[in-house]
Amino acid sequence: MSRKSINIVSSPAVPLRMENVDTDQIIPARFLKATTRDGFGKNLFRDWRYEQDDESKPKADFILNKKQYAGDILIAGKNFGCGSSREHAAWALKDYGFDVVVSSFFADIFSNNALNNFLLPVTVSPAFLEKLFNAVETDPDCTISVDLSNQSITIAESNESEHFELNPYKKECLLNGYDDIDYLLSIKDRIEAFENQRAKI
Repeated sequence: MSRKSINIVSSPAVPLRMENVDTDQIIPARFLKATTRDGFGKNLFRDWRYEQDDESKPKADFILNKKQYAGDILIAGKNFGCGSSREHAAWALKDYGFDVVVSSFFADIFSNNALNNFLLPVTVSPAFLEKLFNAVETDPDCTISVDLSNQSITIAESNESEHFELNPYKKECLLNGYDDIDYLLSIKDRIEAFENQRAKI
């Protein structure tokens, strides 16, 4: 079951060294008929993972099919999640098992969809992204640690680290596993106190 709350994610990572990956490549349009979020992971990067759309014929050179790479973190090239606004792209990544996606640039709509689905998009500098790729490609067991509370991402073996920005509201939601309604319920007492105070004016 995919987790909602995120604080520290320490894991090996999967390096997808490709730029301008759009949402149709993340989850092809023919798989968008389902209305629930479950089951999309099996079709993540479907056209890149299999020959002739045949699950019995995985493409050996695609990164998700290389057994040495696994983990909760996807490291992607610049401009990840461009293209259409389909929320299913975030569903597919989360359902596959990723909790964090790292890139030097995300499409705004994808980034928002990811945050709304408890998938943390971490934006790093191009230079640090290259360090991440090099570290993971050199040693697939290399641990990448993402600390949401401190908004930092660290390469454990070298202790190189970088700070990342995040909307404070979305940060609180991720730390607590809140969707928008959960958040409102969490501050119900404050809302009621505000409304009572207004009523006295």
